[in-house]
Amino acid sequence: MEKQWFAPRPELAKTGTTIFTVMSRLAQECGAINLSQGFPDFNAEDVLFERVAHWMRSGHNQYAPMAGCLPLRAAIAAKVEALYGTRYDVEHEITVTAGATQALFTAVTACVRPGDEVIVFEPVYDSYAPAIELAGGTVVRLQLAAPDYRPDWAAVAAAITPRTRMIMINTPHNPTATVWTADDLDRLAALVRDTAIVVVADEVYEHIVFDGATHASCARHPELAARSFVVSSFGKTYHITGWKVGYILAPRALMAEFRKVHQFNVFTVNTPVQLALADYMSEPARHLGLAAFYQAKRDFFRDALADTRFELLPSRGTYFQLARFGAISTLPDTAFCEYLARDIGVAAIPLSAFFADGRDERVVRFCFAKTEATLAAAGERLRRV
Repeated sequence: MEKQWFAPRPELAKTGTTIFTVMSRLAQECGAINLSQGFPDFNAEDVLFERVAHWMRSGHNQYAPMAGCLPLRAAIAAKVEALYGTRYDVEHEITVTAGATQALFTAVTACVRPGDEVIVFEPVYDSYAPAIELAGGTVVRLQLAAPDYRPDWAAVAAAITPRTRMIMINTPHNPTATVWTADDLDRLAALVRDTAIVVVADEVYEHIVFDGATHASCARHPELAARSFVVSSFGKTYHITGWKVGYILAPRALMAEFRKVHQFNVFTVNTPVQLALADYMSEPARHLGLAAFYQAKRDFFRDALADTRFELLPSRGTYFQLARFGAISTLPDTAFCEYLARDIGVAAIPLSAFFADGRDERVVRFCFAKTEATLAAAGERLRRV
């Protein structure tokens, strides 16, 4: 046997293929309707594609500035000020990134040192912990309890130690579809006051908040804005997840550290796409109408499952719907998702994938960012369960 010469990094020993890839592959193999991975099955408006082609044909095909094309950063600044009342400096406080995941990873890499602790809330999106551990940090997991998945602020206070370097939050929350309130941000601000704790706010679903609620952004909260990285995603906002373009906001000192890493792990992002997005952002209705657009899909999907034995949990934001299946099966949630894909023809995500210990609450996640035809077909199949 050949001697092993390569030693894998121990921080990644438990890291395998993400559940999103696994379930999407299974959906394809089974011919199942894919309500697992979080992406739309419909296109953006043609005008956006036409603007990309325009900038390509106009010769804008070389490197963009490291921080992002100036017209796009200016459009982002204007949008954020209009929504949240905070003016971020275009030159020093806004950076365009290769999607939100890169923004999150780079923020962690820029700030977390060996021995630092980072608080996250479980169920937690799967990219957070590997980023923290690769930086040498320790993940401190606080569990959110069903059915509301609200933060326990006493538990957060108890988890903060002199080694706490960062708290990572996600609102609207994937996978639970919970939305934090202004009071939650006030509670967080009180806990980090007079500390050196950095907040990373994953707000990629900022425009998808339902039932008349207002998104509580860290950019809107002056005390938190002064110590936060705020991350958003054009992919989620404009139905173009495959383009992998997002942005990050931060005060000047934090952004300077972020860019020290960003310039070497990405450097810059697709030039004609950035310029096209700047053009497309000129009409605020395109993001202001997103909540009503997805709320209609949420309601359509919930109506389609109303007569099933699934127990639908609240969906207050994002384009996800959690459902308990305890009245249907005693299978573990991963096995139940395999059954749904193979025998029923609908792919979902097991909630246990978002817990480090595989905690199984017999809850699955469906994505309703689909056409009504897709959702109707999925509902018809799920009513057979």
